[in-house]
Amino acid sequence: MSRDIFVQDIPKDAKAVEDIPNDFQPNSIGTRSQIIQKIKEVVPEADFTNPAWGHIRGDGWSIEVNIGDSEECMGFAFHVRGEDEACGVVAAVLNALQLRAFDTQSRGFFVAGPEAIESFRSWRQYRDQVVNDKKS
Repeated sequence: MSRDIFVQDIPKDAKAVEDIPNDFQPNSIGTRSQIIQKIKEVVPEADFTNPAWGHIRGDGWSIEVNIGDSEECMGFAFHVRGEDEACGVVAAVLNALQLRAFDTQSRGFFVAGPEAIESFRSWRQYRDQVVNDKKS
């Protein structure tokens, strides 16, 4: 199981998901090549051998980056597993790209810092409970 974070063009003035107009049409966030380049500036060891599906690994955590097959990119997803440090990597990449993301755990926007870490810990606790229930 992973915690999923979806990146796309989100209105800068939206403070909550409900603030996004129903008729909002997101713009392209750039080319896949540009996004990979920015990610690798933040995390040089990121593996994009497959440019559609990258991997970022650290000690006790991993992030899969699903950018897709199209060169023009309307959005992409982080699939995050493991320790708290992964939240910092997501935050650094979003900052470098100057983009925002939807956080499926909080059902709102990904917010860097203690709030993201607490949300991630809550998700891990839920995941661990589900995994342990399946073992029983």
